[in-house]
Amino acid sequence: MRAIVVLFDTLNRRFLPPYGAEGVHAPNFERLARHTVQFDNCYGGSMPCMPARREMHTGRYNFLHRGWGPLEPFDDSVPEMLGGAGVYTHLVTDHQHYWLDGGATYHPRFRTFELFRGQEGDEWKGRVADPDMTDVDSYASNRPLRRQDQINRQYMRDEADHPQTRTFDAGLHFIDTNADSDKWMLQIETFDPHEPFFSYKKYHDLYDAPATASGRDFDWPDYKHVTESEDDIAHLRARYRALLSMCDASLGRVLDVMDEREMWHDTMLIVCTDHGLLLGEHEWLGKNVPPFYDETIHTPLFVWDPRTGARGQRREQLVQTIDFGPTLLDLFDVDATDDMQGQSLSGVIAEQNHIRETALFGIHGGHANVTDGRYVYMRAPVTPDNQPLAEYTLMPTSMRGRFPISALTRAELVPPLSFSKGVPVLKVPAIAPTNPAVFGSLLFDLETDPEQEHPLLDPEIELRMAGLLVDAMRRADAPDEQYVRLGLPRQGDVTPEHLVLGREAAPETELTSEQLAALEQSPVATRTVAQLLDDPAAREVLRQVLGPIVDGPLPDEALGMSLLDIATVTTGMIPAEAVVTLAELLPATEAEQSGGSQQ
Repeated sequence: MRAIVVLFDTLNRRFLPPYGAEGVHAPNFERLARHTVQFDNCYGGSMPCMPARREMHTGRYNFLHRGWGPLEPFDDSVPEMLGGAGVYTHLVTDHQHYWLDGGATYHPRFRTFELFRGQEGDEWKGRVADPDMTDVDSYASNRPLRRQDQINRQYMRDEADHPQTRTFDAGLHFIDTNADSDKWMLQIETFDPHEPFFSYKKYHDLYDAPATASGRDFDWPDYKHVTESEDDIAHLRARYRALLSMCDASLGRVLDVMDEREMWHDTMLIVCTDHGLLLGEHEWLGKNVPPFYDETIHTPLFVWDPRTGARGQRREQLVQTIDFGPTLLDLFDVDATDDMQGQSLSGVIAEQNHIRETALFGIHGGHANVTDGRYVYMRAPVTPDNQPLAEYTLMPTSMRGRFPISALTRAELVPPLSFSKGVPVLKVPAIAPTNPAVFGSLLFDLETDPEQEHPLLDPEIELRMAGLLVDAMRRADAPDEQYVRLGLPRQGDVTPEHLVLGREAAPETELTSEQLAALEQSPVATRTVAQLLDDPAAREVLRQVLGPIVDGPLPDEALGMSLLDIATVTTGMIPAEAVVTLAELLPATEAEQSGGSQQ
């Protein structure tokens, strides 16, 4: 028996023809649906990329205890377990986060692996001189990455040189080399169609992309509320569709080799993703900042299990990312561990069994969410500062770096978690990258409101869904501070006193276009956070207005942004009124004073 996992990053099911999308050229995804069982109610668990991969390895939720981070020393790893059982495991990937601090322990769990450089802002090709950025649309976040991306693109002018192509080339080489061997698992994993939505003319030509207002190409959105024109959003969606069509062509190559080598009788095929994203739906772009609507968390999943022969069928049962690993273990007759919360999908495929009543999902420090397949309940923190919050880890690294000393000096060694194999862990104070309190809690009925445009205010349904959320959190051994942050009981029943819908303060008003224009030449827009923190007088003003967050563990990306950038792309972290106040109080530099920009 063999297995092939094709993992696309940021695959939005609403753009796929098998899920009803129109106007998208994806014949191989349609072909895939005819060969497999298509899951209509698959949900991600922990957001975003590496938290989802921790779930794929460990079969348990990540987001209640940890943000973005590596596999822990006590974590079970499905590829490693398969290797221990005599299954040869191989990974081919261009997902650059595997070779950064926050993902460096994942790929060595495979027997062998190949890594391909150049996606997004991968620190790949070195160039001291700045690249030409004149055709890049305006942006607020990821500035160093966008500079590097423009350099990287110069080395992939031909589709054959693109990291996605090279990744699938390597996967097909592994299949050709080992087609006559048994007991192997191959994971072909590409960062596409994650932003930036970079592909080639032949894919662009499949779609009409209106000119943007700036006249520049727009294929990399900030994660923020939509302020772009309809033409800009249509252009962006055309670029996403074009990259999706390129992914479809790569998928077709895998299906071709399975046909040519007659692999369907003994090779499992799983085609999946970690999450989707918003492309203007709900007036938002990207992910992580707004609530996790279906476009982000309700994911596509296709599985061919040669033991059943079920193909061209659909399943309505609730399944999740945590089920992927146990499914692979089951294929090779390897027992799942007691710490795994996921279950094999074999029974769902063969007998249409139900394996869970609810699906739990979220991001560390964000909404805690639960769905029963019909209703979706998104619980926001009841504390305006989104505290208390902590990370539990023995690997204190994050997406692109190590935990700052300011956070580690406040860390404490605490007793083992229920799944840490008797090992004590560090409890490190944390600040979430966004504040879901500004959105409030939400409840939707997917049956009557599949677009999630009309939140419900129904105490009876909220009480039931809040109870299901608490049950799921308890099964996951959520830490005590999560219950405090969310205003839910650690023990005992959820009662009407715990309900919040209709009782929360109205969501915060964002900066108006007039305010944004007035702030453009003020210190909140002209100086980076790092520059403000280096100025003792400015730092003291920041402390007075923003409080403890100023001395907290700020990520490197935030240090390189202005306060206005942060207020724009990380809703709730800096309230609108605080930005206006800071513009008035922050001391201006001589250059700002000479320009008359002090507010």
